[in-house]
Amino acid sequence: MIFTITSTLISLFTSSYATITALITKYSYAAIFGLMLLEGSSLPVPSEVVLPLAGLFAQKGLIDVYIAFFAALLGSIGGLIVDYYIGYVLGKEVVYKHLRLFHIRQESLDNFDRWFERNGNAAVFVSRLIPVARTFMSFPAGFARMNAKKFFSYSIIGTAIWDAVLLAFGYYFLSASSAVYVLTSIGVFAIVLYLLYHIFTRRIGRHNPASQ
Repeated sequence: MIFTITSTLISLFTSSYATITALITKYSYAAIFGLMLLEGSSLPVPSEVVLPLAGLFAQKGLIDVYIAFFAALLGSIGGLIVDYYIGYVLGKEVVYKHLRLFHIRQESLDNFDRWFERNGNAAVFVSRLIPVARTFMSFPAGFARMNAKKFFSYSIIGTAIWDAVLLAFGYYFLSASSAVYVLTSIGVFAIVLYLLYHIFTRRIGRHNPASQ
């Protein structure tokens, strides 16, 4: 499993690095906003690449780090609004029929749906700090028709922390001009995050009676 995750991540970062770099170079804050909007909507855009690269661009003086942060945060919020209301309006049955559109495995969504049922507000906040899960936790909240004010409050706080940490990583640790060094650093950082996600999801699965 770990080898599969690592191989997938390496492939993903290699293919997305050049594209994301080109988009941020050409469209600046609009690109950051748009990419994070897609990522927040559970589409396969890796914030683990987008935000460190944005931080690196800010460190080089090409963009302002604070404007980049707010562009990323607004995009993330826009994406989670989309998923929350898809779950809220369409419901679990319709969403489950179209999980392939969001690149989500049913088992993963099942586990986090049960986790949300047990933990509610805390699950929404914590999930925003976990790779992969941070995007699709909006669905269980929508299914349960969680109070919108609480959902957005906990989501925004968690998302702001995530965005700030990844931007700071790029700003402070990716100062080298070598693309190979930058890509390798981002890759190692993201692999660590995704391994934590894998451990976390296995832990959740073991503590979900219905998943046994």
